[in-house]
Amino acid sequence: MYKLCVFAGTTEGREIIQFLTEQPVTVHACVATDYGETLLPHGDALTVSARRLTEEEMEELFRNEAFDLVIDATHPYAPVVTENISAACRKTGTEYLRLLREENELPEGAVFASDAEEAAAYLDGTEGNVLLTTGSKEIAKYAAMRGFAQRVYARVLPMEDSLAACKAAGLAPAHIIAMQGPFSKEMNHALLRAVGARWLVTKEGGSTGGFAEKAEAAREAGARLVVIGRPPQHEGLSLSETVALLCRRFGLHRRPQVTVAGIGPGSPEGMTEEVRTAVSGADCLIGARRMLEAVALPHQAVFDAIAPNAIADYILSHGEYRRFTVVMSGDTGFFSGTKKLLPLLQGCEVTVLPGLSSLAVLCARLGTSYEDVVPVSLHGRTGNIAAQVRRNPRVFALVGGEDGMVSLCRDLNAAGLGGVCVSVGQRLGYPDETIVRGTAAELAEKKFHPLSVALIENERACAALRFGLPDETFLRGGGEAGAVPMTKSEVRAVCLSKLQLTEDAVCWDVGAGTGSVSVEMALLAKKGTVYAVERREDALALLEENKAAFGVENLIPVAGVAPECCEELPAPTHAFIGGSSGNLREIVALLLEKNPGVRIVAAAVTMESAAELTGIIKEYNFTEHEIVSLTVARDRRAGRYHLMTGQNPVYLFTMQREAAV
Repeated sequence: MYKLCVFAGTTEGREIIQFLTEQPVTVHACVATDYGETLLPHGDALTVSARRLTEEEMEELFRNEAFDLVIDATHPYAPVVTENISAACRKTGTEYLRLLREENELPEGAVFASDAEEAAAYLDGTEGNVLLTTGSKEIAKYAAMRGFAQRVYARVLPMEDSLAACKAAGLAPAHIIAMQGPFSKEMNHALLRAVGARWLVTKEGGSTGGFAEKAEAAREAGARLVVIGRPPQHEGLSLSETVALLCRRFGLHRRPQVTVAGIGPGSPEGMTEEVRTAVSGADCLIGARRMLEAVALPHQAVFDAIAPNAIADYILSHGEYRRFTVVMSGDTGFFSGTKKLLPLLQGCEVTVLPGLSSLAVLCARLGTSYEDVVPVSLHGRTGNIAAQVRRNPRVFALVGGEDGMVSLCRDLNAAGLGGVCVSVGQRLGYPDETIVRGTAAELAEKKFHPLSVALIENERACAALRFGLPDETFLRGGGEAGAVPMTKSEVRAVCLSKLQLTEDAVCWDVGAGTGSVSVEMALLAKKGTVYAVERREDALALLEENKAAFGVENLIPVAGVAPECCEELPAPTHAFIGGSSGNLREIVALLLEKNPGVRIVAAAVTMESAAELTGIIKEYNFTEHEIVSLTVARDRRAGRYHLMTGQNPVYLFTMQREAAV
């Protein structure tokens, strides 16, 4: 088993030890104080030394233990300790690795001082209260400042040595703030306001040292930073580079911690505090470029990816990072890539954080609730938006692409819904967000930003589910070949009842004719797809017209003779056979080959077709089958009387061999 020694005086040091305690190695951790020991994780293979070691004591430790590697993760402001560790490693022939903190760029207006003496000298010539956040070791160097006892407040660790150092320097208890970090921007801001500080003194401690939170808090509170620069650093590796080296060198691995976070509409202001913490605390951010540019911190590792497979592969192949945050637009549970990503993160510790959905934001801007709104996504997918708007008084639509919103309005207009009210929210959550309202017809010629969503309101919506629409609602034609065949209303209603369609059904209508059955299938299977197979050119033209008239975008005409033209179609869950061109047996065989559990309803108007279907039931051993003879009579006027005229009888065969798949 490998033996490693870690000098842990920083957050990075504690993280390395946490990582190593989960691995098949033994670890000797060195910290300077008993308090430092309390911050370390526990582990059966972890030994802790809680006192300051001289160079000679380090040499003795290294010789006795024969470590495979010594990791120096001490504070960048402890150069003497680093020199001692490095020297002891050289003398004992022990491999040495320096773990470095990443540096931050200084904010505009910050004052740079090389050490505490220079910072104190500068502050001596200023006015206003000072908040010291550099610890207690060098607090005495500020005691000579003009008005030190009245102007200076010191935030130090809650330890007896720290309190004693502050008291010895001349600070009253009211000016001593004993607290243990880490500190958020909000905490820093509140403290600056509480003490009325015009100056905040800090070391450039990197992102894990809370430098960014201090800098942002000072900016918001109107205080200036006095930054004490780092001593010269030895060459070394960052935390992520160190973990990667350990994984390669000793065959270690870490279980990634993955947070999938909804960041709201896209701007940082739209994030919840929980999500903001997950973003700022990530070793690596993953997401679309637009979102990374909006929320990533300087020097934070990022990976531009949208596809779930690419995201999962990156996480599982980059063991140098411990905490990943995958940023998702809007809410993680609302038309989000989260659904497809989660099954790919087996072996990871996964947390999912919700965010503000664009639906919630748009309705808030409009001052309306969204409990009765039906959400539809047309972003990267097709959808039957007209059918949804016909059925529901309020529909929310996500769209994508440059012309996505205009196409939506034009589709509604073409489907006879040009009068519905459409409220379009563009770039919601950004400073330049706009909301445009009008009818679908009015907005069909306007331009909209690709980041747009819409609330569509239809006062005349009818949510009633019905089938067997009147025959006269369909175009039927009447060219040289005569009227295109159409399954009549009453027969159509029974056929659809026998099919037992689901909302997401994949349907074949073989011998579709005018498309009356296809259209009603598409209206019922509003989340599915209907393939209308027809060989006649005039019928295909009528199919397109009826498709447009009913606004069923999920209906796809297929030209050709079945079953040949159906070879490449997706496997159906349901099929209606209204015409077979003499290929009935071959059509059924293909349906069952595509999906052994497909539910089939076939109509026969001749005795020959009925006999063939009867034979098919026996041949394929359907476990569920039913034959219905349907005769319909319609009234006709004869003077002041009504006479009933019988239609041709139709035989309906329902067949299913096993449970649908």
